[in-house]
Amino acid sequence: MIVTTTPSVEGSEIAQYHGIVTGEVIVGANLFRDLFASITDLVGGRSGKYEEVLARARREAIAEMKEEATKLGGNAVVGVDLDYEVLGQNGSMLMVSCSGTAVSLR
Repeated sequence: MIVTTTPSVEGSEIAQYHGIVTGEVIVGANLFRDLFASITDLVGGRSGKYEEVLARARREAIAEMKEEATKLGGNAVVGVDLDYEVLGQNGSMLMVSCSGTAVSLR
């Protein structure tokens, strides 16, 4: 399935719009605290462990969005937007969300 931030797919025609689809993943603070305790690969202010968690959360959110698009009959998602939000009291959780429009390409 094609997933793109652009409103169209070059070389393909949008035959049908199926509606807005979303995916959300929330990562709790305990996970971050546990990771922080085991971080040993800080180089130049970057943390590979944190980046792995964020990448996994992003992949899961996109997979959830693609699954929803498939259920609606789409074979692509266009206009995708990714967002990262801190949630909860004292910023105890991180939410990764994505949204786009499920379409059928010809």
